[in-house]
Amino acid sequence: MSVLGLHRKLEENAGLLIFGILFVSAIGGLVQVLPSVFQDELVAPTTETKPYGALELLGRDIYIREGCSTCHSQQVRPLLAEVKRYGPFSRAGESAYDRPFLWGSKRTGPDLHRVGAKYSDAWQRIHLIDPRSVVPKSIMPAYPWLAEKEADPRNTIQTRMKRLRLLGHPYTDDEISNAPDLVSGKTELDAVVAYLAVLGEAAGSGEGMAH
Repeated sequence: MSVLGLHRKLEENAGLLIFGILFVSAIGGLVQVLPSVFQDELVAPTTETKPYGALELLGRDIYIREGCSTCHSQQVRPLLAEVKRYGPFSRAGESAYDRPFLWGSKRTGPDLHRVGAKYSDAWQRIHLIDPRSVVPKSIMPAYPWLAEKEADPRNTIQTRMKRLRLLGHPYTDDEISNAPDLVSGKTELDAVVAYLAVLGEAAGSGEGMAH
């Protein structure tokens, strides 16, 4: 059968056409996905990357809940302008313990992957409660209620860490056992600030970043 005849047959048979589309799409998907599955450097944590501590883990969940990742990406691309503004470009291994990852592409606000090296905890607290008191032209909403709410009112931190250990996070029994004490009496603001403080630790210095 000629190529023209095969093409005509595909056009006339909807089921065969759908199968052909799915088959070709599957090949394209495998070509993209399979290499990453077998490249350890894309899934293995870097030597500096550590799993989030109990309070940091809660802070990350609150960060996601409040929609912070809608406006802030966490992926510094290997472009001169971005490296000068935000610091060293992001590496895949730095996100090994991020479930879900928060790379994103929306930058209504600055990228936050290196923000931990740039601001103090005190600055972050003020900024979250009243952004315009430190950045007058900021369009970021304020989050004053974070300072009033308990970080882990239902005492779920141990369960979270146990589930993550099943997925490969190297939490020890002692770390899980001590987790409730580490978050006791802490507010959601404490948790989010703790999370922001460790962003960029795996890359060392965050020099070169600007707001």
